[in-house]
This record gives sequence, C-alpha cells and structure tokens, in this order.
Amino acid sequence: MRSFSDYMNEYRKQLEKGDIQKAYRGLMDCLMQLRSHFESQYHNYSISGIYQGYMDMTYFALFTESLKPKKLKVAIVFVYDKFRFEVWLAGQNKQVQTKYWELFKESGWNKYRVPSATRGVDFIIEGVLVENPDFGNLEALTKQIETGALNFIEDVEDFLSRH
Repeated sequence: MRSFSDYMNEYRKQLEKGDIQKAYRGLMDCLMQLRSHFESQYHNYSISGIYQGYMDMTYFALFTESLKPKKLKVAIVFVYDKFRFEVWLAGQNKQVQTKYWELFKESGWNKYRVPSATRGVDFIIEGVLVENPDFGNLEALTKQIETGALNFIEDVEDFLSRH
C-alpha cells in the first residue's frame, strides 16, 4: 500500500497537467445546469444545492410534495468510481432511511436495487440513470437524466401510496 505522501505526489502530477481541473469544472457546470433545468421545469419540487462530495459522488436532491412530509428525497447523483449517473431515494436521517429501507426490503419490490443492509449506504433504493454519459451532448444527457428521474419518482410515489 502506498503512503499518503505517494498519493499526494501523484495528485500533484495529475493537477499539473491541468486536465483534472478542466474536467471537474465541466462536471460541476453540467450538474449546475442540470439542477437549474429541474428548478425551472418543476416548480412543485424543492431542490437542494449541489453537494460536491470528495470525488466519490456529487449530487443534488429533489423534494416532491408527497415525499417531503415523509422526510424522503430523491437524489440525482454522479458516482465517480462507476462514472455514471444514478438516482437514489434517501431519508433525511438514518432512522427515516432504515424505516423505509425495511418497507422496500420486506415488500420484495425489485424494480430498483435495494441494498442488503443500510450500514455504510447513503440510499434506500437506487437506479441507474445513465451508464455511460455522453458529455459531448449535454442536451440529450439532460433529457435522459430527466426522463429516468421522473420515472423513478413516479414508481416510488406509486409504491409508497400502496404501502
């Protein structure tokens, strides 16, 4: 295993090339535009700011009128190590998350992935929005994410209305 100092030396080398900064800035711009799109198109949703993370994930959350009173949110997430966009149902805190995780787990509902446990997991259920994002066509990428997120929200709200 390499030392922290070794990792920092490698990090410095990569930063000196300049590509990491440009890619990261572009990704943040993409997510800010995506967030703005949802904000302008879906006035009935409350939308959080962008959580930038530690280069593990970056996301913003949507709070729908039916999920907000349940202390639930839908997160549009870019997952760095998988290099894809996902959609998550998450709780306001671990108690809420565990309560709804148990509901989904016990129901046997398998439309989206339910993790085997809640420890160390930031979501109740997750879906993949875009497996291999094409950052060369941001308009199409936004549409893919929007369509997938809206389908996810509809599926979750339908499930919760029946349970």
